Amino acid sequence: MNNRIKSVLQYIGLFALTCLLLWFSLRSISVAEGENKGEFLWKAWQSSDKLYLLLMLVAIMISHVLRAERWRMLLAPSQNHITLTGSFLSLMTGYLINLVVPRGGEVSRCYNLYKLEKTPVEISFGTVVVERIVDVLFLVFFIALSFFAEWTKLKSFINSLPLNTSGNMAVSPWMILLVLAAIGFFVLIYFLRKNEKFKKLLAGFSEGLLAIFRMKNKWLFIFYSVAIWCLYLLMSYLVLKAFEETASLGFSAVLTLFAIGSIAMALPLPGGAGSYHTLVPLGLVTLYNLDKSAAVAFVFIFHGWQTLITIIAGVISLLISYWILRWKQPPKK
Repeated sequence: MNNRIKSVLQYIGLFALTCLLLWFSLRSISVAEGENKGEFLWKAWQSSDKLYLLLMLVAIMISHVLRAERWRMLLAPSQNHITLTGSFLSLMTGYLINLVVPRGGEVSRCYNLYKLEKTPVEISFGTVVVERIVDVLFLVFFIALSFFAEWTKLKSFINSLPLNTSGNMAVSPWMILLVLAAIGFFVLIYFLRKNEKFKKLLAGFSEGLLAIFRMKNKWLFIFYSVAIWCLYLLMSYLVLKAFEETASLGFSAVLTLFAIGSIAMALPLPGGAGSYHTLVPLGLVTLYNLDKSAAVAFVFIFHGWQTLITIIAGVISLLISYWILRWKQPPKK
């Protein structure tokens, strides 16, 4: 009972934090006299290039299909040969659940796959852990890449901070990366010495990562992983092109938007709501001098469009899964 109350309070806290961050983001929009913020967002949506948004939809769905196929590859060595249909429907159902219960989609998609393909949940969940390891590695790579691509702007921002009294801080991206690596190293050592569960978790991650290289078609798996993340990057490019205020930003801005957005989506809030609407506009305003109201409107439309796609695809996948299960049931005598 105590655990249940704790879980309920945790979800209430996350929901309250999400609402607070959304409110904080919306209040930064400045509108003309007689215009409300809803009308401002609607005008921003109307002015967007729908062709780029539709191309973004195509990129999203292709990435989901590739991710579903990659999941099939991970399950094959355990003699669980699932269909692409079952993998895709379970994946999209998991994404839908993630919008309501943070990180709940990982378990729900494994359970949905069990119902459709009779794949043991503990085995499919182990492959999800491997997927997350690969995703984290790609995320770190793109964050580092964006860090170097936009170092000039980042350095100017650091020099403008009141903590910098010299006005010309002798710092390089390598220096900051080394400092962050040192901090990460000491944090890792601390947890390894103090926490046995963390040791087991780290060992499991290492085992999962090594399992990739023991796969029969490991290079195809790596190709799918690269393609998935390139499609994610393409999505950021397309959505920037869809708005007049951001269409002229270069490739380095695409990297930065993608990196900041990925970090925001990784935070344990429903669908990244709140965190995405706070961090991404801050990056656009700070690094590219975008108008704050335009930046917030851009992010609300981008995230809203992406969420709408997930909801529609997830609900359809859930309904199809339900229909398949009903069809598989033997007729009642």
